[in-house]
Amino acid sequence: MRRVHSRGEDVCRYILQHVEAHPTDIAKVTAAHFKISRQAVSKHLQRLVQERSLARSGKTRSSVYKLAAVEQWLRTYKLDGSLAEDVIWGKDVRPALGQLPDNVMNIWHHGFTEMFNNAIDHSGGSRVLVSIDKTAVTTEMMISDDGIGIFKKIQREKGLLDVRHAILELSKGKLTTDPRRHSGEGIFFTSRMFDSFRILSDGAYFSHDIGNDSDWLLENESDKGTAVWMKLQNHTARTTKKIFDQFAPGDDFGFSKTIVPVRLAQYGNDLLISRSQAKRVLARVELFKSVVLDFKEVESIGQAFADEVFRVFALEHPGIEIHPINANSAVKRMIAHVKASGT
Repeated sequence: MRRVHSRGEDVCRYILQHVEAHPTDIAKVTAAHFKISRQAVSKHLQRLVQERSLARSGKTRSSVYKLAAVEQWLRTYKLDGSLAEDVIWGKDVRPALGQLPDNVMNIWHHGFTEMFNNAIDHSGGSRVLVSIDKTAVTTEMMISDDGIGIFKKIQREKGLLDVRHAILELSKGKLTTDPRRHSGEGIFFTSRMFDSFRILSDGAYFSHDIGNDSDWLLENESDKGTAVWMKLQNHTARTTKKIFDQFAPGDDFGFSKTIVPVRLAQYGNDLLISRSQAKRVLARVELFKSVVLDFKEVESIGQAFADEVFRVFALEHPGIEIHPINANSAVKRMIAHVKASGT
């Protein structure tokens, strides 16, 4: 009996973990994975619906399943100068999150206080909204303000070309418009603690998903202010310490490693061929000891661009390690060419 019970729990756990990716065919996918009949899976689906772990719409073969909200919470705060993120966390947000493992709660503590403080100190808005949607598997939080917009603010105060350039700089870390009160590390580390992290502002969409070293996207959307979404499994082995250790190794505990999405230096169909484009990619990377250049979705680079990065900059900064990743054969050949020329 214990074996049958354990098998049933495994099936239910699998359904809950995969239903978001397979809302219309979760029965088929589960049946194939466990080599059992769809009828057997249907019994588990019915049980999960009855337990209110799943929500179902439609009938029979046209049924659509999704994780049911276990807890939903929403509150709006006035940005009147009286807010303190630690007070709101302890009084409102932590109780709203419910029971979670300590390591998961620590991640939420870090993520909420960092992003809520950004709204307080930087948005220039009149209000900020916080919402929480918790299911049996994941929790998602949104923090949204009606201020100037994070990308536009960075663009203006740093004298950058546009919001795309602001995203490029933000993705590197150590960027802040208020260096007296902020280190500029908050978004970089927070985005890597969560399974999914999103910022929508000024018609630009800035995202990172766990498992992708660098997955910063742009979309043609427009909205006032800044909205941040953070999503995390309710049970994960990830910890804040693991993330900090990944990018701040060594005895000095300094933030010494960054990842730069090179494709954000491209505009439209422009190729990465000039030294000025290379200098844009390399701006402020001298603040780090290790720089990972992610060439994902970059089809080719010109000789001048490659030479500026892999010969000129390397010679001027011998203490900084440059590591290209996700480079295709054309990019690799150009990098090898300029390195050979340099020697």
